[in-house]
Amino acid sequence: MTAPILLWQRRDLRLTDNPAMAWAAAQGRPVIPVYVLDECMAGWGAAPSWRMGRSLEVHAKRMEEIGSRLILRRGDALPTLRALIEETGADTVVWNRLYVADEKARDEGVKAALKEDGIEAKSFHGHTLFEPWEVESKTGGFYKVFTPFWRAVRDRDLDAPLAPVEALEAPSAWPASDDLTGWKLAARMVRGAEVVERYARIGELEARARLVEFCDGPVADYADARDMLADEGTSGLSENLTYGEISARECWFAGWRAHEEGKAGAETFVKELVWRDFAHHLAYHTPRLTSDNWKEEWDAFPWRGDNEDAEAWRRGRTGIEVVDAAMRQLYASGTMHNRARMLVASLLTKHMMTHWKVGLDWFADCLIDWDPASNAMGWQWTAGSGPDAAPFFRVFNPDTQAEKFDPEGRYRRRWVAELSGAPRESRASNAPDDALAFFEAIPRSWGLSPSDRYPDPVVDLKAGRERALEAYSARAAAE
Repeated sequence: MTAPILLWQRRDLRLTDNPAMAWAAAQGRPVIPVYVLDECMAGWGAAPSWRMGRSLEVHAKRMEEIGSRLILRRGDALPTLRALIEETGADTVVWNRLYVADEKARDEGVKAALKEDGIEAKSFHGHTLFEPWEVESKTGGFYKVFTPFWRAVRDRDLDAPLAPVEALEAPSAWPASDDLTGWKLAARMVRGAEVVERYARIGELEARARLVEFCDGPVADYADARDMLADEGTSGLSENLTYGEISARECWFAGWRAHEEGKAGAETFVKELVWRDFAHHLAYHTPRLTSDNWKEEWDAFPWRGDNEDAEAWRRGRTGIEVVDAAMRQLYASGTMHNRARMLVASLLTKHMMTHWKVGLDWFADCLIDWDPASNAMGWQWTAGSGPDAAPFFRVFNPDTQAEKFDPEGRYRRRWVAELSGAPRESRASNAPDDALAFFEAIPRSWGLSPSDRYPDPVVDLKAGRERALEAYSARAAAE
């Protein structure tokens, strides 16, 4: 019983409440943590690849603090793990489960193959609050609508989060590891990495501090403040949940504690955690969520492919202030306010009649909190093609939304230099730092400057809405 255990880490870069790591630590055997840059991560966008690299860097230091190491290898998962087994004499491989189609298929293939090899392969529940197959409707199927899903899990008991792993027994000899810098995970970010770094909070310790700060203050007003674009009313934890720097279960317990303390917005926060679970629930049961119209009847809808309007949208040059502010926030910080995500998605898919996949792909390239299930769920919800979606005829007017959720224009001025009030000739030094960060991060080939004239709208909001509704009516009549 001295053969090492391979701890295969993926979206679980933490010591606290890590079921696979805790099990491995409890066996009293050497444990070799490994991260594999494999076939699933090969297709990741620029920002999430950079952010994963930074998470790995921080996590590797944490592993050293408990007397261990994080071994890095590059290649398809199964042959890479087999090579490590051959090198180390390991007879067990453990990991925490994932549910999106490509990750699920990889894991199932690895588990079956390793068992055929005579290797013990164990997976654990550690990425969501509930396993996708544990939440069933009264008729025995999976949930397709969020509200009954929420009602089904709201009062469920969860096991308390696991204590931090304080030590992992080292093997007699460590296998070779790739050099993280050699992976060049930041390469496609070019100069943007330095800018986005200013806004990120990386690693388990930062994630747990962020949760404490949120529950000590903003959570009380979360139900309302989360929609106000210029306020710091959200937790920001989506970034850390994405890489598993904190567990959803730890956030769940913290949220309910805040609720018991009388903090009014805490239940809404917990509900948002469950919305994340719902996205993974649906990605597991209906894998097409992340790649195709969830409602297949939308396959014939006349969305446009990529186009010049979409390019203006990507560059924050639509001439629609709140949308441009949001798109610039995305490029400079790697995140976007959740209310703003709905507004930019509605403009693209409805006013601009552009396929939601165009937006989904851009977010997948730019978001440091990119989660394949949540990203797809959000885009299809707004577009009207997804589960429990907003009706297509619900077309957000970004101007009226800005009046409601950014009444003083602070969010728009914060991110759009042309709206800052500074004279054109002095904007490069007098506009807000966040607005200028966008120009620091973007490719020079875009040729944009803070002194540019703010563009006219690329789409008339009234005409765009009417065009979208006509297309929706024609689709409905054709059913």
